[in-house]
Amino acid sequence: MKLNGISDNPGSKKSRVRVGRGIGSGCGKTGGRGVKGQKARSGVRVKGFEGGQMPLYRRLPKRGFTNIFALEFNEVNLGRIQAAVDANKLDTKTPVTIESLVAAGVCTKARDGVRILGVSPGWVETEKAKRTLKRRATQELGDENRWRELTAHFPRGHLIQ
Repeated sequence: MKLNGISDNPGSKKSRVRVGRGIGSGCGKTGGRGVKGQKARSGVRVKGFEGGQMPLYRRLPKRGFTNIFALEFNEVNLGRIQAAVDANKLDTKTPVTIESLVAAGVCTKARDGVRILGVSPGWVETEKAKRTLKRRATQELGDENRWRELTAHFPRGHLIQ
């Protein structure tokens, strides 16, 4: 077998249609563009044009704005973190931080924080999470020692910063 003897399966590569090559080609004269008009010309883009009627994007009112102070989070599925733990890329004895997730290859780069999708286990602990849970336990239960029991359970979509 030589390189010049290798070829694709017959019919696997379809040759392109050469338009405007005479009436016998089946796609001659107008080249599949219909007859006359703006769309028959070259270099035409008529997206959103409604024939002179006020287009939909101008009939509807403007809504909302872009928040320039919005935080951008890495969204990480809990299964990806578990896969990193199973592959011994993450240590369960140390707190999971953004830096450790980037080093393990779970996140490509550190943004403003990590949003964990799913219920996170107890080893995902950070100082901010502890402070939040301590404040919540103090407000709701009135007991400052009760917050340690709550650290084992994190709400859905918990933030690590």
